[in-house]
Amino acid sequence: MNTDQGLIAQISEMDLMCAESEAPRRAYEDPVLIQDNRVLQNLLALEDRYQPNPAYFKCVQTDIKRYMRKMVAQWMLEVCDEQRCEEEVFSLAMNYLDRFLSVCDTPRTRLQLLGAACMFIASKLKETCPVSAEKLVIYTDHSITLSMLMDMESLLLSKLKWDLSAVTPQDFLEQILSRLALEKEQTEVIKKHAQTFVALCATDCKFMMYPPSMIAAGSVGAAVHGLSNVPHLDVKLLQRLHQITGIEMDCLRGCQEQIEQTLAVNLSSMATTVEQTTKMEHTPSHHSNSQHEHLKEQPTTPTDVQDIHF
Repeated sequence: MNTDQGLIAQISEMDLMCAESEAPRRAYEDPVLIQDNRVLQNLLALEDRYQPNPAYFKCVQTDIKRYMRKMVAQWMLEVCDEQRCEEEVFSLAMNYLDRFLSVCDTPRTRLQLLGAACMFIASKLKETCPVSAEKLVIYTDHSITLSMLMDMESLLLSKLKWDLSAVTPQDFLEQILSRLALEKEQTEVIKKHAQTFVALCATDCKFMMYPPSMIAAGSVGAAVHGLSNVPHLDVKLLQRLHQITGIEMDCLRGCQEQIEQTLAVNLSSMATTVEQTTKMEHTPSHHSNSQHEHLKEQPTTPTDVQDIHF
């Protein structure tokens, strides 16, 4: 009897070790929910309920500026990428952040704490294994404590009235793509590019005025426009997106162009940074070398917003 119990314990321990080494399991798309038009109509009817106030920088916030939000959003995106979170986590976390800032004046010194709390809650809703509070504290370079994170989580839940199942652009992507009647490989490629555009929109304040369905449709349009393997779809795509979402074609075209312009600006900015770094590497002067060393020491996004003097 003891031998059997020991064997069972060893097998259970081996199963646990194997499970821990596996990649996080992802939920599959439910074809019933994807193909039922009532689900899409419900999403379209509910999306305005979760829209933040795009003018909160002028009406509510007295200390936080637009570029500060962008810095924290980029930091949040890097954390989500490094933790291999579901794509919905970042979109949902940014929705929480903007809705909170729409109703509660927040000092800049608590903005990263708010971002961490938003990711903490969003990962609980969308992840099989949520991001732990301890990891989030580490990602802030220990500028916050666990108690501060828990207190901010409680305040965030209170200000959002515990209404956490917000509609985001990610909710519309599968609904739209499933109705375009594409091959599976084409759908996966377009979806991957569209998800990148959705994340890009979430980091830019000017897209707060667009509803999630329009951002999703514009992202799909931008993805198709940038891919050469689906040229036949590009011509009638706007009309099809209009039929699916009910959004006017001029609005869809404007949103898609705005996304493409934002992407071009970001790529141009990255290219300029790379060019400047390359020049510094080939400049023999001592002053340029010291600047280059300083540049290499700086992270791409700040790990501690509280240490930055705006």
